[in-house]
Amino acid sequence: MAPVKSEPTTEMSDFEKQRLANIAERDALLKKISLEAQSAGLLSKTPAPKAEQSHKKKAAPKRAKREKDAAPVPRRSSARLAGITPDSEIAKRKAEEAYEAEKLQMEAKRRRVAGDLRMDEIGVKGKWEALSLDSLATSGPAKYERTFGDEDIKKTTNKDLKVMREKMSGLNLWDAWEPNRDKVGNLGILDASQDGPGDDEEEDPVITTIKPHSRPIAAMHIHSSTPSKLYTASYDTSIRQLDLEKSVATEAYVADDSGLSGVDMSPEDAHTLYFSTLNGVVGRYDTRNNATKRDGSTNDDKSYSADEWQLTDNKIGGFSVCPTKPQYIATASLDRTMKVWDLRFLSKKTPRAVAEHISPLSVSHAAFNSVGQIATSSYDNTLKLYNFGTFDLKSRKSTETLTIEPDAMIDHNCQTGRWVTM
Repeated sequence: MAPVKSEPTTEMSDFEKQRLANIAERDALLKKISLEAQSAGLLSKTPAPKAEQSHKKKAAPKRAKREKDAAPVPRRSSARLAGITPDSEIAKRKAEEAYEAEKLQMEAKRRRVAGDLRMDEIGVKGKWEALSLDSLATSGPAKYERTFGDEDIKKTTNKDLKVMREKMSGLNLWDAWEPNRDKVGNLGILDASQDGPGDDEEEDPVITTIKPHSRPIAAMHIHSSTPSKLYTASYDTSIRQLDLEKSVATEAYVADDSGLSGVDMSPEDAHTLYFSTLNGVVGRYDTRNNATKRDGSTNDDKSYSADEWQLTDNKIGGFSVCPTKPQYIATASLDRTMKVWDLRFLSKKTPRAVAEHISPLSVSHAAFNSVGQIATSSYDNTLKLYNFGTFDLKSRKSTETLTIEPDAMIDHNCQTGRWVTM
């Protein structure tokens, strides 16, 4: 019998030897880790068999009586699921009804609220504390006294303070309080005497917010002789007097059909209100004409009769009464002009300004300072300063308007009307 030939043995390559060595090393490592985990008690033990459950049934818990559900709130229904054709008369009528309902709701929110308003009833944020504001009636700076000196400037930082939740349209100052107005009729009062937060603190300042108007508040004014009373002019056609001593906001004036854009007073007269409207009218009203009842509350049946002048066909963004010469007022208008008017010789039929300056774009506000200079802000992103005392008004004819130029002009990139308000 012939011998069987043995097959030649093939030698493993170096790569195969290395692969097998790696597998063996890995298995040994896993085995070692498993043994160490068992000795340390980290691996879960085999669960013990569950005890046989008792055949006795547990008593079912008593169910609490379910209260009757309230009537479901009507939800928006789908016209497609209801089988209504988009262009059908039913769909059109349904859309018109929804539009009218929403329109009525918006008009109700924007409608002016007549009568007296108590501060604790119109609060939006914070708590109204009348006692903390009593000091305003007795304390305050003297006339033309500087209240913000060089030391205050050094202590001032560039850190912004977010006072109102909505866009602010202006700022006014009391001795220790700052009232601010926004675009929805809210009035915010910030206690400026409170200590500022540290670098690591994120606490919000103490702010009281009330809602004396149903439309945006366009302007505010505090007369120097009555520091406890704040006048606010609003797009809802009314001027309200906020009395801090009585904690009540009363109607000081109501226009017929136009929103108000400004309010000011002469330093020499604490009873006469000057106002401007969105239709280009400037008016003057004596608050002593307001009828009052015996208990001191206002009479809802009173009518307001004011002297009015139609100075322009465009909106008057802001105006100011000259504190040194109250017969002069300065107006800023959408027609790109800043004009100065003399109320003594102002005709209601053909009013004519004594001086004017035309800007490249609309002028948003004009304000006199205590020495009679006029500052304006314009949509050309400039602040202009006019020295009213140097105007040669005597040499002009009564039928002419003096053309003036600013004595100083400051350019900025802060977007007037969006970030800058005077």
